[in-house]
Amino acid sequence: MLTSLTPAGAPAGWIALPQPWTAPGRPALAPQAGAGPGGAGPRVLVVEDEWLISIQLEQTLAAAGFEVVGTAGSAADAVALAGRERPDLVLMDIRLRGPVDGIEAAREIADRFGIRSLFVSAHADPATVARGSTVSPAGWLPKPFTEAELLRAVRAALSLP
Repeated sequence: MLTSLTPAGAPAGWIALPQPWTAPGRPALAPQAGAGPGGAGPRVLVVEDEWLISIQLEQTLAAAGFEVVGTAGSAADAVALAGRERPDLVLMDIRLRGPVDGIEAAREIADRFGIRSLFVSAHADPATVARGSTVSPAGWLPKPFTEAELLRAVRAALSLP
C-alpha cells in the first residue's frame, strides 16, 4: 500500500504508480526471454490517447521485458516518434486526439518506415475493421483485454514464442 501518493522530489499533484504495476493478488509477469535492461527486448511504441491506459500498457510491456520507446496520444506524435525511434511494433489505438485517427497514422508509419501496427481498440465494428485491414496490421486486440491477452497479441505480432 502506498503511504504517499506524491514521491519525494515530484511536482505536487503527481501520483506515484507502483513499478512495475501488478494487480493485487496477481503474480508479476515473466520477463520476455533475452530481454532486460539495456534495450535487449523488442522495441514497442504505444499510441493511446487515454493517459491511464497508456501508462498501464507501458508498465505491462516493460514488466514483460519489452522496451517501450515512447508513448503518443495523437497521430502526428505517433508518426514523429516512429520515425525517430524506429520501433519493431506500434500498439495503435484507433480513436486518437486530433483530426487524424490511428488507422491513418498506421498507414503513414507503414508507408514511410515499414513498421506494422497492432490495433488496440474498443472500436471493432465491421466498417472500422475493414478500414483497418487495408493497412495490413500485425493484428487486432479488442478492448477490454487482460494483460495475458495483450502479451500474447504482442508476441504473436512480433512472431515471438
